[in-house]
Amino acid sequence: MMPSLLIAAAVLAAQGVPSAPVPTGNVIRSEANGALEGYLLTPAGKAKATMLLIPGSGPTDRDGNNPIGVKAAPYRKLAEALVTRGVATLRIDKRGMFGSAGAGNPNEATFADYDGDVRAWVDTARRRTGQKCVWVAGHSEGGLVALRAAAEPNVCGIVLIATPGERMGDTIRKQLRANPANAPILASAEKALGELEAGRKVSVTGLHPVLAQGLFNPAVQGFMIELLAQDPAKLAAGVKRPMLIVQGGHDVQVDTANGEVFRKAAPKAAYVLFPAMSHVLSDAPADRSQNLATYAEADRPLTPGLAERIAAFVTGKK
Repeated sequence: MMPSLLIAAAVLAAQGVPSAPVPTGNVIRSEANGALEGYLLTPAGKAKATMLLIPGSGPTDRDGNNPIGVKAAPYRKLAEALVTRGVATLRIDKRGMFGSAGAGNPNEATFADYDGDVRAWVDTARRRTGQKCVWVAGHSEGGLVALRAAAEPNVCGIVLIATPGERMGDTIRKQLRANPANAPILASAEKALGELEAGRKVSVTGLHPVLAQGLFNPAVQGFMIELLAQDPAKLAAGVKRPMLIVQGGHDVQVDTANGEVFRKAAPKAAYVLFPAMSHVLSDAPADRSQNLATYAEADRPLTPGLAERIAAFVTGKK
């Protein structure tokens, strides 16, 4: 389990709310692995489509919150907006975390584990909602898992939301360099990152405690090595099913250059840019510190038009 990208980003240092009542959802367990827990939200009538939402990096829960300061609940807001437009959603807790705590040690999870979990959840969601196939949406690092799932037999297609198109090492470097307070530790952080990219674990002796306990925590270095080896552009180029790329213009963690990487790699994919959208799927100021402050704002609405665009894509109204 990789530490949250928010840690790397700050190592030192009206439409999204529907007026109609949101239908009540249900906590469910994966039929293939009962230790995995998710929350299924279905429309009052028959669903027009079903979407599985894969969380981003670190201790991010099914609502999109995490204990290091994210309280904006972007996944819950998106799911509630989608269900009023006829789209059922299954948002999940990753293996070893929150409701899925019984599924194993999250620090020992591999991409192969996540691949298997997605297959299990797709099958469960398909049977629970009566759909022939399920859309897989991934936010941030979750988009890499979605890309890997694109060829699975019961996947309709994928939605990439604020997903790094560059290799993760390049994204982490950008985030570290964007914060001037990181200057004293930048050289050691980049050296350690280079070692992991080469497939070698690093000693944290002498590293700043925030690096040693966070980004380069020995417990997560195995997964970090695997993560850094992923090539998002190559994965996107190989997708044969419908794909929507969603990018935020005020995303201070995954900037617009990442969306452009995907557009070049997969020119047939649909692409939408929401100019003021932040990484937590709400409109936010461009200023970095003001932008990050909105991550804790539970009442900030979903970016206008986001749910409509995704719903239109997954229901065939592209």
